[in-house]
Amino acid sequence: MKKLISLIITVALSALSMASCAGNQTETSETTEEYKPEEMKESIDRKKTLVAFFSHTGENYGVGNISEGNTHIIAKMIGEATNGTLFEIVPEKEYPHGSYDEVVEIAKQEKAVKARPAIKGDVNVDDYDVIFIGYPNWWGDMPMPVYTFLEKHNWSGKTVVPFCTHEGSGLSKTEEYVAEACRGAKVRNGVAVRGETAQNKRDEARKSVKAWLDRL
Repeated sequence: MKKLISLIITVALSALSMASCAGNQTETSETTEEYKPEEMKESIDRKKTLVAFFSHTGENYGVGNISEGNTHIIAKMIGEATNGTLFEIVPEKEYPHGSYDEVVEIAKQEKAVKARPAIKGDVNVDDYDVIFIGYPNWWGDMPMPVYTFLEKHNWSGKTVVPFCTHEGSGLSKTEEYVAEACRGAKVRNGVAVRGETAQNKRDEARKSVKAWLDRL
């Protein structure tokens, strides 16, 4: 009788142990399905990036006569760092290249009347998840052709990141203006790089851009 009771107890304990192991295995399997860092990384890598920018060549304040615009230089750095596609916002009627004072006066008049100059071509923003918007700071604002571009598109669900070149004004309130023009988008903190730095101190400019992108 004692042997029989001992056998029954042994079988019961063995069954409980097996049930406990099965429960632990199920819990581990569920946890693994919820946490998939490989899929998270893949999702981030799949985000498509556009770098849309307006830039001015010719005579520019502080850097003289240039063949590649200050903002264009920064746009290329961002494109290289993010594997982004570049799109240049080009007005149908070009701004003067020989006299920067003339450009400044035209920009002032356009801002006063909230002009929306026609631009050449376009890009399908719907194809991208993250859109960087670049421009020089003219009179504490974006050049008016940038508004033409922004107002042509639906920004809902997009991430929009402004950047600008300047010679002392920084971003001014352009981050707010971008947010107003890109309603429905998540607008991240922008960066401002001096035009003189972009033209003549490119390693320094690249470090600033990288540090900013890392923070984003």
